[in-house]
Amino acid sequence: MKRGKLAISAVLGTAATVAGVLVMAPVADAVTPTTATISFNCGIWGSGSATLTASASGTAATINVSTSAITTPIAISANSVKSTLTLTENGSGTTTFTGSSNPALAAGSAVSTGPLTGTVASGDSLSATSLTVVVLGITATCTATSTQSPGPFVF
Repeated sequence: MKRGKLAISAVLGTAATVAGVLVMAPVADAVTPTTATISFNCGIWGSGSATLTASASGTAATINVSTSAITTPIAISANSVKSTLTLTENGSGTTTFTGSSNPALAAGSAVSTGPLTGTVASGDSLSATSLTVVVLGITATCTATSTQSPGPFVF
């Protein structure tokens, strides 16, 4: 009988240890969806769609933007495109994600920029409304002509 009690005690002790480790394990930061599309009108610079890819780590979040709405007239070196993505925050206010990181772009290429960085809180719901891109000192302001699909980023 003692052996049975010892076995039960060992199993319960192991289960308690595993439960304690799981409780103390860090929670992975999440954003849903991780990718969304939206259409922009950039005035004289053109119009087209953009793919937004989001990620988060705590309150720090990033969004990468790849858009056919703006193409480069000449080759652009890496890290020379300054971008600001404005998003509606929780249906009322706004927040911005900014950055000046981009891959080298060949003449005629669609603009890719990011990561654009911003700050979020758990539960924030963000939907893109405009994109401002500065290339070689020339500013292109793009306004969303569609809603972000499949919906806002929820952090």
